Amino acid sequence: MKFLTSYTSLSIILVLLAATLCAWSFMKSSNRYTPTPSMASFYDLSANTLDGDFVSFDSFKGKRVLIVNTASKCGYTPQYEGLESLHQAHGGENFVFIGFPCNDFGRQEPGSAEDITSFCSKNYGVTFPMMEKVQVGGKEQHPVYSWLCSAEQNGVADHKVAWNFHKFLVDENGQLVASLRSAVKPTDSEIVDFAKGN
Repeated sequence: MKFLTSYTSLSIILVLLAATLCAWSFMKSSNRYTPTPSMASFYDLSANTLDGDFVSFDSFKGKRVLIVNTASKCGYTPQYEGLESLHQAHGGENFVFIGFPCNDFGRQEPGSAEDITSFCSKNYGVTFPMMEKVQVGGKEQHPVYSWLCSAEQNGVADHKVAWNFHKFLVDENGQLVASLRSAVKPTDSEIVDFAKGN
C-alpha cells in the first residue's frame, strides 16, 4: 500500500512537471516570418495614448516597431525594465515600440489610465509610448490587435495572444515579421538584433 501511494505521488509530480515544461515551452515560443506584403496596411491603423492623444501609425513609416501588451500585476511585469532599457539603447529614428495595457488575462491590469501611468513611471521609469488600455482578443478586440492576429489582414498568419507581454515585430515596411510569446525577454537576441536593424 505504501509503495502504491509513493508511486501515485511520483506520477502526479511527473505529470505536473511535464505540464509546467510544456507551458514554459509554449510561452517561450516564437514565430519568424519572411516579410510579406499585408492585405491591410499597418499604416492605416491608429490608437490613443494613455493621455488621450491620437497616434496615427502612418508616423511609423520607415521604422521598425515592437508592439507589446502589458500589465501591472503580472509575473512578467518586470519585463518593463528590459523594455525601457531597450528603448533607451535603441529607440529613436529607426526603432520604436509601443505598449498596450490590457486587462484580458487574470485581470492583471485593473487600473485607470492615471494608475497605469503612475505605476510605469514610478516603478520602471517608462518613457516609451503607452497606449490606452485595450482588449487584445474577443468581441472588443482593438483594431491594432485585429491586424496583428489575423492572417487575412497582416498577410502572414493568424495569432492568438495567450497572456500579457506577448510581443510582435513589424518591419520598416509595415510587414509583420515575428510573434514572440510572453517568456521571450526584451533582451533576447532576436529582439535586440531587430532593434539594431540586423
